Amino acid sequence: MKFLAQLQNPPREFTAIPFWFLNGDLTDAELRRQLADFAAHGIYGVVLHPRMGLSPEITYLGERYFALIRTAVEAAAALDMKIVLYDEGMYPSGSASGLVVKDHPELASEGITLTQTVLPGDELLAQTENGALVVRKSGGTMRGLHWGEDDGEKNAPLTADILNPEAVHRFVQLTHEAYYREVKEYFGSTIIGFFTDEPSILGRNVSGMFPWTHGFAEIFRRAGGNAANLAALFDGRENDDTRLYHKLLLQREGEVYYGTLSRWCEAHGIGLMGHPHQSDDIEVEKYFAVPGQDLVLRWLAPEKDGLAGIDSTMGKCSADAARLMHRRRNANECFGACNKDDNPWQLSGGDIKWYTDWLAVRGVNLFIPHAFYYSIRGKRKDERPPDVGPHSIWWTHYEAWSTYWRRLSWLMTDIDLHAEVAVLCRNRDLCPDTVRPLFERQIGFQYIPESYFPACTVEDGALCLHGHRYTAVLGDKALFPDAVENMRKKRGSADYNSATPVMRQTLVKVVNEDLTYLLKDIQVPSLLIWGTADTATPISDGETFEKLIPDAGLVRIEGGSHFAFLQAPDVCSRAISSFFGIPY
Repeated sequence: MKFLAQLQNPPREFTAIPFWFLNGDLTDAELRRQLADFAAHGIYGVVLHPRMGLSPEITYLGERYFALIRTAVEAAAALDMKIVLYDEGMYPSGSASGLVVKDHPELASEGITLTQTVLPGDELLAQTENGALVVRKSGGTMRGLHWGEDDGEKNAPLTADILNPEAVHRFVQLTHEAYYREVKEYFGSTIIGFFTDEPSILGRNVSGMFPWTHGFAEIFRRAGGNAANLAALFDGRENDDTRLYHKLLLQREGEVYYGTLSRWCEAHGIGLMGHPHQSDDIEVEKYFAVPGQDLVLRWLAPEKDGLAGIDSTMGKCSADAARLMHRRRNANECFGACNKDDNPWQLSGGDIKWYTDWLAVRGVNLFIPHAFYYSIRGKRKDERPPDVGPHSIWWTHYEAWSTYWRRLSWLMTDIDLHAEVAVLCRNRDLCPDTVRPLFERQIGFQYIPESYFPACTVEDGALCLHGHRYTAVLGDKALFPDAVENMRKKRGSADYNSATPVMRQTLVKVVNEDLTYLLKDIQVPSLLIWGTADTATPISDGETFEKLIPDAGLVRIEGGSHFAFLQAPDVCSRAISSFFGIPY
């Protein structure tokens, strides 16, 4: 009955938490009114998202701005709603709407490019047969909060170098520490997280460059890299040095940006939320308290193939990352700009149901609808529509949606999911073509990214990781030629590791055969001698034998292995002599 009652009215904990675009002339009264309206329609949490169209009179991170943020947080607390703070003024995250770079141009994002003309300020990295490989500022920008600051417009703010610890420190001081000073009493109660939004190393509107940062050349050199060979990046070729570059870049991004934010959030009683730059950025999900992704634009849709391309991994990536890390929740920023037929407001209820179910069957259990607009006045209605909240035609009936999201999220949380297939993958390569047949045949699988390979073992013919067992493993042999064999060697027995493939199958079948049902039929007294440290047949098997054989006794040899009789011959001799009544 409790299950049915919760299914009928799922707990508030599982509410959808939409973006709330703070994009107009904000007032205390209107902030309170809209929050109350959300709660009346079954929405019990919001992401406070400063957005383009914010009044120029409200300076981002200024005194009036924070007074209004406090109003929203206090109103949410009174309504028993949750708040997620957004860490930027628009996106991508990491620049504090240009404030990181404003007085510190040296902290702007930078990259490497292959050029025939070395410009003043360029740092020569290597001279190659195809030109000079140089480091320069990327010129990357972000979307600003005010008209005239959008993509391609001259006032668009410059992005910071999120691979630079100094730049990330300044970002945290300007943003996270400021929010904490203003509303710290609500951290860990009403305020549950900080949302970081698709941070970009180079920034937007950059071409012909690859990410770089100050000091990275030395890191690359010490790791054995030859910078001249990175010229291959610019014509799509791969070599040992490009692979090393991507590996070190990923490590740097994780340690400097995501790691810093994750540690700050944890230290202040909340969780890092949001999502990385791309839908198959699986390796950095480990830094999130709530791993997340972004389903944006209509790359996938009811009228299209829902299993094509990298976006087909959406939802599964964050859900599988959460499962590997034992996180309860994973999120998806959904419905953003998913309009149909070039009509910015054409997103039907049927479309939303399709997207919701598409994500849910992949394991998503926290929905972040994009977006609820504070205002759609003037140009605001054309800024990444549609509104999927109070300005939608179905707002009167919205509680049906909000209940459905809560119900799905509740059903998909704190459950045991058993996947039989492990899919070995690499960051930004989640093998969409490989997993398509699994989706089509409804075969459960688990992505296992490259960084987790060392923790995997092979036991009794199954791949084991963090308490999960997989009886089949898929992966590109060209990418991971030795992965499974290395896992097998770590834990497989000497007999198993030295056996031929056919003999390995035989051994697996023999050791996995369950004959315990025969034990009750043993009618003679039985002596069992077992090492307590036996990893081939653990002591628990001996205890099962003792329990099921009608007349059995178990002798435990402390610290003994599978060959305990050789390690403790005196103890074994005494036990056998006693069993047969022979003087020792």
